[in-house]
Amino acid sequence: MSVRRRSGGFTVSMSDTSSCPCLRARLRPYRQIEPIRYGKRVVGRPRRYGRRVIEIGLTGGIGSGKSTVAALLVERGAVLIDADVIVREVQEPGTPVFAAMVERFGPGIVAADGSLDRAAVAAVVFADREQLEALNGIVHPAVSDEMTRRRQALAATDATVLLDIPLLVESKYSGLAGVIVVDVDPELAVERLVRHRGFAEEDARARIGRQASRDERLAVADFVIDNSGDLEELRAQVEKCWEWIGSLERPEPGGPVEPIRGRNAASG
Repeated sequence: MSVRRRSGGFTVSMSDTSSCPCLRARLRPYRQIEPIRYGKRVVGRPRRYGRRVIEIGLTGGIGSGKSTVAALLVERGAVLIDADVIVREVQEPGTPVFAAMVERFGPGIVAADGSLDRAAVAAVVFADREQLEALNGIVHPAVSDEMTRRRQALAATDATVLLDIPLLVESKYSGLAGVIVVDVDPELAVERLVRHRGFAEEDARARIGRQASRDERLAVADFVIDNSGDLEELRAQVEKCWEWIGSLERPEPGGPVEPIRGRNAASG
């Protein structure tokens, strides 16, 4: 039997236990579980190590480069649960959320191929706070339920779970071991949105203005990644962030996985 040191514990080579059925049976719960996937893409490979999962929040304004940071952390071993990806999944044709949105906002939000016309939805809700609140009321509960389900699937592992939540500050989510904020000057964010994502400048500024302010995000940050430089500078900061994550104390195992709640939920 060979023992190899891994972060968070030791692994035992199961191929070396064939001569000892009793030992094989006792080690079986600690074998690698199925990789976590989004479609065909593997986004993490957690292992069972006595229920020491840790959850880290990741947020940043539109145009901050948050998705790039998430990808770099996944490269280092994080397991990603991406709220934006889940939003798209729960809004697919045939889902209860899709049906509720069409009922609320009308058939004009349905594209010619039967999928959701996201630009049409944006045109309806971003100019009308009441409509935006109605959209959030339809979508957010479904996203929260799916995030909880995925977190439950990881609860018995030693995974470092990265919860990519664009509106983490606005939603006042809590119960996380730490919060990473990807920070960039709003003017640079506007420039990136216009140059790389085809936004009109007015639209880019309007979307940034509807999100939490830079100061509000920084106020809840436990670790700040400045993404105003190039990719190599960003990689260096992500490496330091990963070291910081490794220094965090992991919570005691055994508790139930509760839905992510607002920071001020107790006060209403």
